[in-house]
Amino acid sequence: MDLDVFVSAHRAEWDRLDALLRRQRRLTGTEADELVALYQRTATHLSLIQSSAPDPQLTGRLTQLVARARSAVTGTRRASWRDATRFLTHGFPAAVYRSRHWWVPTALLSAVLAAVLGWWIGTHPEVQSSIAAPSELRDLTRPGGEYETYYSSNPAASFAAQVWTNNAQAAAMCLVLGAFLCFPVIWILFQNMLNLGVGIGLMSSAGRLDTFLGLVLPHGLLELTAVFVAAGTGLRLGWTVIDPGPRTRRTAMAEEGRAALGMAVGLALVLLISGAIEGFVTPSGLPTWARIGIGVTAELAFLAYVYVLGGRAARAGETGDVDESERSATVPTAA
Repeated sequence: MDLDVFVSAHRAEWDRLDALLRRQRRLTGTEADELVALYQRTATHLSLIQSSAPDPQLTGRLTQLVARARSAVTGTRRASWRDATRFLTHGFPAAVYRSRHWWVPTALLSAVLAAVLGWWIGTHPEVQSSIAAPSELRDLTRPGGEYETYYSSNPAASFAAQVWTNNAQAAAMCLVLGAFLCFPVIWILFQNMLNLGVGIGLMSSAGRLDTFLGLVLPHGLLELTAVFVAAGTGLRLGWTVIDPGPRTRRTAMAEEGRAALGMAVGLALVLLISGAIEGFVTPSGLPTWARIGIGVTAELAFLAYVYVLGGRAARAGETGDVDESERSATVPTAA
């Protein structure tokens, strides 16, 4: 294709489309029909140029022109409370439900790893001595030690915000890094399980495992579940790069990636709840059974939310992806 000839033949149409877009609020019915026709033709011109004779400057101009025309033709859509409600009752739980074959095994294997690490550290004094000096270990594990005062070392609201920020960052890293490689997600999980295993091992060696679990379980059940969901979804994204299935790799990554972004928002809300529990319930004066009961209730509520609402939405065809009308547009055919 001779690019100069092509540009000369169609420049008037592009200029006319640009002129119509500049006064789109004052168009007559005939001019509106003309705008639609020119939008379709220009989109086709852009496709031809990209495939036959790509020119960066011309491609950039036509891309911007087509985007403006598409916005004028289709209109803009503003998010509403209905969108937020649908996301929370359909999109997010369905996405988590669809990922269950990844995050449930991730959770089980991670829990086993933390238990094994805790047993290994708790039964091997030489491992404990490599972690810290005996005096430091006593400060950590004694009644009123650092493991206990950690949860009340700052005002509840400030502590809850700090915990939420840290956990949200960990979940986001699992989701983002999973799209590139699985190994960073596995490393983040290992670090979390190692920290948990160290606490289990040191407190059990001091005969205070019940105290440690009474401090961790109220918020830890929901918090770790959210991290496991993020990690499982990240691993699923990484595997999609390797094996996209019947879809093209680009389509598979686009669909799963958009659903994962929505999950990041939903998991931030879940972690906000667990952070509030950690900031206000864990250090409270409630009996241990009451604090653990609150944590178990929050965990069961989340699982019911995922398996009841999410399962129903997934069986109805919900995937957690954005509406079809909001996905990347395909190039229209010439009018």
